[in-house]
Amino acid sequence: MKMLRLAGLPPTSFVLPSLLLQLFIWYSAESLFSVEGPQEPVVVSLGEDASLPCQLLPEQSAAHMHIRWYRGQLSLAVLVFQDGQEHSDEQMLEYRGRTQLVANAINKGSVTLLIQHVRASDAGQYWCHFRDGDVFQEAIVELNVIGLGSTPRVHMTGPEEGGIRVLCSSGGWFPKPTVQWRDKAGGKLSSLPESQTQDSDGLFSVESSIIVKDSSLGNVTCAIQNSLSGQERASAIFLPEPFFPRMSPWKVALAWTFPVLSLLLIGISYIGWREHQAKVLEIKKTKNESEERDQAKKEKEEACKTREDLQEELKKRKELYKEDWKKALLYPDWRKELFMSASVTIHHEMPNKSNSGPEGKENHKEESQNPPANDHPGDDNLITVDQKCFTKGRYYWEVDLGGADEWTLGIFDDCTIGNAPIRETSKKKFRVLEKQGARYRVLCYTLQDTFLEETLKIENSPQKIVVFLDYEDNDVSFYDINSGDHIYSFTKSSFSGQVYPYFSLSARSSK
Repeated sequence: MKMLRLAGLPPTSFVLPSLLLQLFIWYSAESLFSVEGPQEPVVVSLGEDASLPCQLLPEQSAAHMHIRWYRGQLSLAVLVFQDGQEHSDEQMLEYRGRTQLVANAINKGSVTLLIQHVRASDAGQYWCHFRDGDVFQEAIVELNVIGLGSTPRVHMTGPEEGGIRVLCSSGGWFPKPTVQWRDKAGGKLSSLPESQTQDSDGLFSVESSIIVKDSSLGNVTCAIQNSLSGQERASAIFLPEPFFPRMSPWKVALAWTFPVLSLLLIGISYIGWREHQAKVLEIKKTKNESEERDQAKKEKEEACKTREDLQEELKKRKELYKEDWKKALLYPDWRKELFMSASVTIHHEMPNKSNSGPEGKENHKEESQNPPANDHPGDDNLITVDQKCFTKGRYYWEVDLGGADEWTLGIFDDCTIGNAPIRETSKKKFRVLEKQGARYRVLCYTLQDTFLEETLKIENSPQKIVVFLDYEDNDVSFYDINSGDHIYSFTKSSFSGQVYPYFSLSARSSK
């Protein structure tokens, strides 16, 4: 049976040994060496030199290897050794000129990183990294830096809270120190909260204070201890008894009598306070009642004044309106005071046209011949005037339109020549406001011609309209009664003859 071989791949019989060989080489390289550092942290005081050792196991020469000391990340190089010499191009600036690789025993795999003049910022972990070809191993070395600060300065600042305040301060510590106050027997004393600050070099300064009220203590000691090494610096101060505040005999007596007097005064004060509060409440109640009466009186006066001002303003506006009411298109209720109410009768049903008699037959005959829509627009007039017509004066009348979808409202004047029949000689001239559906327009026309036709934009459909007729001034105006809005005015009219009100439940175009 032939074995299928893929293009570009070796046969299976060759791939498996190759993989096993690579795994053997890798395992052998891994087992060639390991790196070991000190088990305990290296402790160095500020300003001294630190030696951080690393050892290859088993012992073997590391002279041909790439050796790198770094912090945290491989790129943060502290020292780089390659090809038998140090390379400073990758070294961090703060370590240049301060580090050295001690390689006296490099043939046995032992190297030491020497850091000169150790600073507070040098404290922390370091990695020693050995690489031989593709194989590398590394170990961690911990460096602890100890800064033993200055001897504490202890002094009294003065009496406070019945005792003496003592202040202790020192600087140059690393890491952050602890402060402890002790009496002459070594017992701990409670102190006030301490404050610690760190300078630009990373060193800590500490300040602590204590208030000593017991004059029998004699000495107090301020001890500042390095939290890492346990080393401490201490200073003591002697507190003379005369320095403590003393209480005279009369003050002692007063100290006993004062609580009793205080209780008596509190009782007397409470009784007096209760009586005073009762009087204050009574006065406050009387004052509030007086203020409420004054406030009510003031509000009433203000309301009366406001009403009077409004009435005065209304009166002034009314007078101004009456002086020039012909130009104003406001206040239809005020305009009614200048016009007479016309005695008119509104019919909301179309009158039945009688076809009996000669005239009726003639009408029927004309209707059957489809006469023009504007032949007799006055025939369907639903308004009658008790006085028959208007020939002078100012009049107004109101028409309730209800919810009619079509209507025509206005006036017409009729000039009849002699006693001729009205059908032959009538020269009726109409000035009307018309609605047909949602469309509103004003018309001025005769049977023969149309003089004015204008479409109006009316948002709210009027339900009730008042018509004002000024015969002498040749003016016809329409107002919405409910809103008081002016709708339209025929201001260039010219009446000649008798004027009649006109109202029809149909539009001109639909007649």
